[in-house]
Amino acid sequence: MRSHDTSLDAYELQLRGYRQMSPARKSELVAELSETVRELAREGIRQRHPDYDTADVDRALVALVYGPEVARRVFPGTTVTPA
Repeated sequence: MRSHDTSLDAYELQLRGYRQMSPARKSELVAELSETVRELAREGIRQRHPDYDTADVDRALVALVYGPEVARRVFPGTTVTPA
């Protein structure tokens, strides 16, 4: 799906690049992008909750991604506040 701020020529060039990538490179790219999204989410949690330590950020991220109920099961006996 083409972004509204991407020209058709740029989009087609990007598609050609993706089509030429090996499956291994595509997998690497997906993993890199997933890590980037997680880091952006963590940074957002830190900005909204500057008092959170690393464990609090981890719990909030799990609550954000999987929901508070799952986070409570993963981290029993702790307070889990969704980000």
